[in-house]
Amino acid sequence: MTELQEVHIMEDKPLLQDPLTAAKLAAQILLDVGQKHSIETQYGTVTVTIYGSPKPKRPAIVTFHDVGLNHKTCFESLFQYDDMHEIVKNFVVCHIDAPGQEEGAAVYPLGYQYPSLDQLADTIPSVLQYLNFASIIGIGVGAGAYVLARYTLNHPDTVEGLVLLNIDPNAKGWMDWAAHKLTGLTSSVPEMILSHLFSAEEISNNTEVVKQYKETLTTSTILPNNYLYWNSYNSRRDLNLERGGEITLKCPVMLVVGDQAPHEDAVVECNSKLDPTQTSFLKMADSGGQPQLTQPGKLTEAFKYFVQGMGYIPHVLDKRRSMGGLLLHDSSISLPHRLSVQRSLGGGEPVTVSHHVAEQRVRPSPPRGSTGHHGSVLLSGAKPADASTDL
Repeated sequence: MTELQEVHIMEDKPLLQDPLTAAKLAAQILLDVGQKHSIETQYGTVTVTIYGSPKPKRPAIVTFHDVGLNHKTCFESLFQYDDMHEIVKNFVVCHIDAPGQEEGAAVYPLGYQYPSLDQLADTIPSVLQYLNFASIIGIGVGAGAYVLARYTLNHPDTVEGLVLLNIDPNAKGWMDWAAHKLTGLTSSVPEMILSHLFSAEEISNNTEVVKQYKETLTTSTILPNNYLYWNSYNSRRDLNLERGGEITLKCPVMLVVGDQAPHEDAVVECNSKLDPTQTSFLKMADSGGQPQLTQPGKLTEAFKYFVQGMGYIPHVLDKRRSMGGLLLHDSSISLPHRLSVQRSLGGGEPVTVSHHVAEQRVRPSPPRGSTGHHGSVLLSGAKPADASTDL
């Protein structure tokens, strides 16, 4: 019998690094890929993806996506934008996927009763309780914007701010309902969802982003689930917002819509129903139906300014690359807010950018804890408008 010999195998490079380096590497991997959680709610399982870790005395940034999308296809372009990293490092970010809309989801059986948008809003408390988040800043697009707005109306004390893209706060009227039914007879599900996501001009020109998302929808393995979410959106109730009334969004709100986007009129109407001292309205030129996909840089600039106005990240604005010509000497801006913005810019001089910004008025969110009057911030450009900013 051959005698067994002991063999020593030496590693050129050890498989395990020192504990501190290994911990840092693991943390970075989690930061890059996100931590996924499946959370049981009364209306189904909700998948959430967490980036970063909770920061003391700071809200979580919570996103909710639109129909036909998931958190990646809706928000990845925005949150992977270089300047957005400054925000990510200051907050924990939580992306919520509506039930059955996440990657790899199982297709619901025929006849499955999908949650209404109101019921989807009722899943958010379970998510926040599971993750131990006391308060949030919400970012929603389309159907997701409606869901976050409904949640905020039901739980105003837990929401510190909202960024709502393409929100339609109204229920569909009879004419809209009939048109939707007729469209369903002549158009495929991907075509209907595409017309909701993108402008007619984008679809007619078959832009690259339209091609990409058309391919995603037509090859989707969960298209029946997408259709259920789509039906819930088209069956939404009216939010019944009323400026100066009891039903309104009481936190700072930034409304965003692309110029000539499918939901432009709805967002304009929503703006007319909200408190003008708490609401900023941004109409973004050359952004189509999905500004977070086509203009992530401009939206990041606006979001940074919005968060800075809430009293977080005081140095969030770069004075060389800001939102374009903030006239800090404008008498309509209250002194506390003007000084706050001046400190963030490193001085009180107007700033400029290379791209044109039409002169409009945008009402900043009041700094946290301030009780003074806050007017509009005037942006450099052509001519003033009532209560919006064109970017």
